[in-house]
Amino acid sequence: MAYRLRPAKPFTDEFRSVAESQLSKAIHLLEEQPDGPHEAVHDARKRFKRVRALYRLVQQDAKEFRARENSRIRDMAQTLSAVRDATALVETVDYLATQATSAEEMAALAFASTALTERRDRIASEEHDLPAKMAAAADTCRAAIAALDDLDLDDDPHKTAKRLARAWKKQREKALGALAGCEEHGDAEVYHELRKCGQTYWMHLSLLSEIWPSAMLAKQKQAKALVDLLGHEHDLSVLTGLVNENPELFGDSDTLALVLGSIITRQQALRYEALEAAHEVFADSAETESGLITLLWEKAATAPRRERRAAKLHRAHEAPAKETALRGVS
Repeated sequence: MAYRLRPAKPFTDEFRSVAESQLSKAIHLLEEQPDGPHEAVHDARKRFKRVRALYRLVQQDAKEFRARENSRIRDMAQTLSAVRDATALVETVDYLATQATSAEEMAALAFASTALTERRDRIASEEHDLPAKMAAAADTCRAAIAALDDLDLDDDPHKTAKRLARAWKKQREKALGALAGCEEHGDAEVYHELRKCGQTYWMHLSLLSEIWPSAMLAKQKQAKALVDLLGHEHDLSVLTGLVNENPELFGDSDTLALVLGSIITRQQALRYEALEAAHEVFADSAETESGLITLLWEKAATAPRRERRAAKLHRAHEAPAKETALRGVS
């Protein structure tokens, strides 16, 4: 099933179907590992993020369910992070190399890439329990699917629209708070928070895309571009932390200085770019957007019912006319 909620269908059924689809895909990845175990973990973690974003939409009306299931999936994902996080650092240095402005900087980053690749391989070789962790994660996904039966929501279109609008407004306010924090003091944590808000926003736009397909798709593209920028920014923050904790990995002082200089230069540029993009993505107020969600969802959810009623009235109106015509013919 596509990652979207169809407003014409009962909301609880749609919610369960989307969640089960994502969790089932994660099980397939973890058990079949079509592109190897590490890529399977990476792709499964993407599914987990989508499920957690979905669960945010029902937080107001299913607090206990959302808290329990969000913790279940978050904790499971954390057990699978070690090798993937180490791989991300290699990819980050390789990304920096594409921005290098001198032969010396390129050589320093090549040295760092080799060192981080060896570190990644060492972590992978020591992670003997990865198959067991993946099997346990697949079992946790099955438990999460079974837990969907516990969800009990009112499917009334008006109440559903209000539920979605409240969740939308809360998330948008959170994003605006993170954006303000980035502009005020700009530490790594608030930029990471803005990235997470952008990811959730992008996923929510996908989930509700049917209520206004063209506008939602355009906004999705904007949000995805922002998330990509902030993803690179976050990776550079993580790399900075590793450099500070383990400077010996990065060679002599000249190599270390070149690597740090590359990180700082690119991170500053990314932050500037990301803030510009974030102001565009989050230009409309939380109040305005949540109000639109209410109107658009309710309209999309009730339109099929109005059409069915109109068709029924039309058939009822046609029946006497046909009877009259038949009597006239006889």
